[in-house]
Amino acid sequence: MTGPRIALFGANGQLGSDIARQAAARGLDLVAVTRAQLDAADPSASFDGLAFDVGVNCVAVTRVDDCEKDPAPAVAINAHFAGRLAKACAAKGARLVQVSTDYVYGGQTQREPLSEEIGRAPVNVYGATKALGEDLARLEHDDVIVARVASLFGVAGASGKGGNFVETMLRFGQERGRLTVVADQVMSPTASWDAGEAILDLIARQASAGDYHVVNSGVASWWEFASRIIERAGVNAEVAPIPTSEFPTPARRPPYSALSNAKLADAIGRPMPHWTDALDRYLQAKGRL
Repeated sequence: MTGPRIALFGANGQLGSDIARQAAARGLDLVAVTRAQLDAADPSASFDGLAFDVGVNCVAVTRVDDCEKDPAPAVAINAHFAGRLAKACAAKGARLVQVSTDYVYGGQTQREPLSEEIGRAPVNVYGATKALGEDLARLEHDDVIVARVASLFGVAGASGKGGNFVETMLRFGQERGRLTVVADQVMSPTASWDAGEAILDLIARQASAGDYHVVNSGVASWWEFASRIIERAGVNAEVAPIPTSEFPTPARRPPYSALSNAKLADAIGRPMPHWTDALDRYLQAKGRL
């Protein structure tokens, strides 16, 4: 094993699963911390038995509409657990990589890919709790990398969501033959595999503490993303654009949360692949291309 010892919190999720596999392939010393070992919802849970040089926090309550209906679990896990973990990292002299989200944006007026300098403006409880998690982590520790990811799709699927957007579009396209997808929400589709590789590269290159937008290159509306999925997978289905007003949800979604990854590319010494390339690799891995 080489490099710093990494403790991965949330190793069973979509991003965590890929990071664990990538770390093993790189020969890194990584320990996956499971919920059985440490319950993020338990404010009295102790980090004393864990020895590590870098903590990576992939633990999150991500069901956006559930967060809106009942904010308490999101406040406990997305926000307060991040603060407690940062405090533990500070005490151990360990770095923290706090995984966050593009949903800390949405209320801003800018409609071009957002840099890390843009002020956050969440429009729902999920985004607000993730923003609070960023703040609590920074308050407790000076050595924090905030890695904001977006619209993840990975082979493991999103924990608790029953898959991911790509799988949902493929299933609905085959079952229904016609999809209606919102065309006025723009974001950065991102393969969890690529995000995981970039996070490990940030650790390996000892990147400066601060915020990084860990996303694939390029932007798309959900309709454009869905259309590409259906086209590349060869599914015989129509993908019709609709406005957000025709698809009401308990939680508001950001109308624009596309992120610029220029700072990330500088830090890891390479550009991030375009989301269309990432999608093709995903479909190939799933035997759909």
